[in-house]
Amino acid sequence: MSGQSRLGNSQQSTVNSQQTMSIVALFGALETGLLYALIGLGVYLSFRVLEFPDLTVDGSFPLGGAVVATLILQGVNPAIATLMAILAGALAGLVTAWLNVQLKILHLLASILTMISLYSINLRIMGKPNIALLGQPTLLTPLQPLFKSIPQGLVIPIILLGIVMMIKFLLDRFLSSEIGLAMQATGANPQMAKAQGITTETMILLGMAISNALVALGGALFAQIYGFADVTMGVGTIVFGLAAVIIGETLITPKTVIQATLGAVLGAVVYRIVVALALNADFLGFQAQDLNLVTAILVALALVLPQGLFRWKKIKVLGNRE
Repeated sequence: MSGQSRLGNSQQSTVNSQQTMSIVALFGALETGLLYALIGLGVYLSFRVLEFPDLTVDGSFPLGGAVVATLILQGVNPAIATLMAILAGALAGLVTAWLNVQLKILHLLASILTMISLYSINLRIMGKPNIALLGQPTLLTPLQPLFKSIPQGLVIPIILLGIVMMIKFLLDRFLSSEIGLAMQATGANPQMAKAQGITTETMILLGMAISNALVALGGALFAQIYGFADVTMGVGTIVFGLAAVIIGETLITPKTVIQATLGAVLGAVVYRIVVALALNADFLGFQAQDLNLVTAILVALALVLPQGLFRWKKIKVLGNRE
């Protein structure tokens, strides 16, 4: 009887442990999803607004982390360090755009050249492959005491949600301004934009700078939240950004800029939650090293499902007519 009791207690403990782990994984996915939302917004600006396939983000994400970590360890205020990381990301985007606009290098190749260069630059900035920030003050440190009554796992997601929504609002306002509309025209039809007197080269330079500044901000926050900066932490960043944009467009068919940026934010969060569920679902058999495989499957589904639904609706309409 005693053995059965111990067995029952053990099983109940296992169930409780699994439930706790699933909640922790959900909070972690929400937190990472909001971080990737900044990448999604940056990739949306380059990929959708400017029609500029930009791989620079694989280098500007760790660049933001490298700059902020190095400066914080040198005693610089975290807010100033974060601002410098944003400026560094903007500079990386400017270099890519300059290679394309001034030297006439193909946009994809220009971004690859910058991305490769940033690997060495990030090593130069940090002086070694990775830097630990454990125990150091961060941008979020003064904000955490304001949320004492909230569960610890939700504090950082709430702060990140506020930051992401503020960035989204500012980006929406910018894209609705005269300069933002000129930037959209540059991406949609460069020849027509030039005929209307728009300096398309300037729009590309500005757009790429803002795009990579947002990605570098994501890298800077990543380093401060997780307590480290690593030279390889940007691998696959462009894939995560594209996944956020494409999944967002599947969830919300965007007709306005506000809907498109909202889709990028929701797409990033949904992407990370689905990945977390897939990696934690025992019956699927996925492991941590299968992250890129899960990402590829999700993006493929996001691309194929809307086409399948459209064809099904079309066949249904034709069937009703007959």
